[in-house]
Amino acid sequence: MPYNIAMICDFFFPQPGGVESHIYQLSSKLIDRGHKVIIITHAYAGRTGIRYLTNGLKVYHVPFFVIYRETTFPTVFSFFPVFRNIVIREQIEIVHGHASLSNLCIEAILHARTMGLRTVFTDHSLFGFADAGSILTNKLLKFALSDIDHVICVSHTCKENTVLRASLDPLMVSVIPNAVVAENFRPLSNDSHNPRHRDAPGPPPRIGPHDTITIVVISRLFYNKGTDLLIAALPRILALHPNVRFIIAGSGPKAIDLEQMIERNVLQERVDLLGPVRHDEVRDVMVRGHIYLHPSLTEAFGTVIVEAASCGLYVVCTRVGGIPEVLPRHMTEFAAPEEDDIVAATGRAIAALRVGKVRTELFHNQVKQMYSWTDVAQRTERVYDGISGATSHDQFYQGAGAGGAWSATRGRAGVQSFALIERLKRYYGCGIWAGKLFCLCAIVDYLIYVVLEIFAPRSRIDLARNWPKKEFKDEKGRDVGSSKDDSGISRKRSARRREKRDEREESQESLI
Repeated sequence: MPYNIAMICDFFFPQPGGVESHIYQLSSKLIDRGHKVIIITHAYAGRTGIRYLTNGLKVYHVPFFVIYRETTFPTVFSFFPVFRNIVIREQIEIVHGHASLSNLCIEAILHARTMGLRTVFTDHSLFGFADAGSILTNKLLKFALSDIDHVICVSHTCKENTVLRASLDPLMVSVIPNAVVAENFRPLSNDSHNPRHRDAPGPPPRIGPHDTITIVVISRLFYNKGTDLLIAALPRILALHPNVRFIIAGSGPKAIDLEQMIERNVLQERVDLLGPVRHDEVRDVMVRGHIYLHPSLTEAFGTVIVEAASCGLYVVCTRVGGIPEVLPRHMTEFAAPEEDDIVAATGRAIAALRVGKVRTELFHNQVKQMYSWTDVAQRTERVYDGISGATSHDQFYQGAGAGGAWSATRGRAGVQSFALIERLKRYYGCGIWAGKLFCLCAIVDYLIYVVLEIFAPRSRIDLARNWPKKEFKDEKGRDVGSSKDDSGISRKRSARRREKRDEREESQESLI
């Protein structure tokens, strides 16, 4: 059953990153499967208003003030009028927010529940429980996820972290990993000048003791990405291995410390700093190397190491967060997030490549079989079916915990109630003082919604036309649908969708 979906996050293109790529790829695949998807994010330099991307993907760049690392200033309620206008214009049915630190995501979930829309949240990060920033973030996350239909995490470690941070029932959290477009990260298999990658059978030739091995690092240069570890370990690695050089791409506040270390140790000839690179240039940088080094201190998934393995690089990474779940053991060399262990693990990787122990030319096809955005879209679509009632509760959760406390708060189909009193009960349980504050926010948000419905009625908002889709014809020239995935939708299913939309509009009217 096709849905109208709004993906909402502060982080999106043109800024590069794993969350940004995830939202774009997932949206594109959902469009291919017959759904309507729009993206709501804040304005970037030179990008304000509405932009259309490949495959008819519409992006709303809302001009809100950005305060830190592309995160908008939290105002709680000022986003509501704009959000409501977009949702009504696009006839949105499901609001899908991304990232714990995205202010637009947290606010959109609150406003969507007030408007009677189904909501999903995808968590891409890991957070602690002791420092002030994590405590505040966890409290806000608990507020947002107390009244949500379902949560998606990108790894099992991320799920455990999110369940603890937001006090969630594990049943309402699914694990759907990231993926890569393997065709965009191909090794140099047809390059006769690169003996590491070839199509001929048999083990790859050894890299001689005097051959140069290149280590690639592509990362945001922030503390949590392990830049301090890299700064400490890099000169020691180069001192122990004379025929090794580094290529480092990325930008961030730690870039100055990295440059100072290179100048202090006179390593300009052996370390190539590229600065920030576009996502479509990442593959061209990776295929210049033999080893990919990822010294991150915390990571929920680590899409970049999958991209590196797909390019035929042997991966050296820290054993933190969800990284051990991402790649099989023969593709990685793990290290503790410590300077000595990073140096030792890199040395083991260099030795393994020199003796021909690692078959890196096989990595691309193996990664291609493990990760697919089509599979991610299908699993996400199943979540949409579960929260909308298209799939029964027992079928969606496979009978697990059918009598649990969480399922007891849900209706016949296992979906959250939109009644204000039920929402206030869920918010009230967020804490002695925070619970009362969250209830007050929900009440004010509801009053703003009532005022908007009275003074800016839906009838005055023009409905946006859908992006025209390519028509497919059968052998006799008859139209069979607008896409390969929705061509078989019958009139009965279309009528069912209209009935559900009418029921939703009636429920929204009853909220006022």
